[in-house]
Amino acid sequence: MTDITPTSPEEGEVILLNKPLTWTSFDAVNKIKKSCQVKKIGHAGTLDPLATGLLILCTGKKTKEIDSYQGAEKEYTGKMVLGKTTPSIDLETAFDAEYPTDHITHEALMKAVQQLTGTIEQFPPIYSAVKIGGERLYKKARRGEAVEIKPRTVTVSLFEIDDSHFPEIYFRVVCSKGTYIRSLVRDVGILVESGAYMSELCRTRIGKFWLKDAEEIEGYVARKRAELGLSS
Repeated sequence: MTDITPTSPEEGEVILLNKPLTWTSFDAVNKIKKSCQVKKIGHAGTLDPLATGLLILCTGKKTKEIDSYQGAEKEYTGKMVLGKTTPSIDLETAFDAEYPTDHITHEALMKAVQQLTGTIEQFPPIYSAVKIGGERLYKKARRGEAVEIKPRTVTVSLFEIDDSHFPEIYFRVVCSKGTYIRSLVRDVGILVESGAYMSELCRTRIGKFWLKDAEEIEGYVARKRAELGLSS
């Protein structure tokens, strides 16, 4: 769904999309750019290929608003699994270790979550888009290079969990720009003296924009091409 009714292609629009699983944010940008003949377009915050949910795209003059959306508060829901780890902290890479979980109590999990709530120092995952020496960190990680990663200060306003299906833990997080949910998952595993990986992630909100108001990419493309008088 668009935030405005554009007066012209140059004026632009804010597009709310539900990014599909396995798509990159750039896949979505390129799809809209090519299918809808958009000259100027960008996205307001990357989503990993294995994450789904709200992706904001801006076109035309609305691309000037991208920074304000990138800096807005975000909300996510997802699932972590205790007892195993992967280098990427999700299912992009294979399992590399197993850990016991019998000792983990509800109280221990709640204590870990409390320690990861508020203003915290967080190390980004080695498989991330953070740039070190002008290159994305995930590229160095895929080559097996050892690099020094510096922590960043982020704010986690809310971190809720449901451990009723232990060792699967469902969660909801509200956080500031720059927060890595995979890092939260990794750190929960460390704090309960085990391991953890993220098996699901969905971004449900960016600032005032909600996933429930977003369109599927193919639906948006079909609607927009019809508006532009392009053949299907």
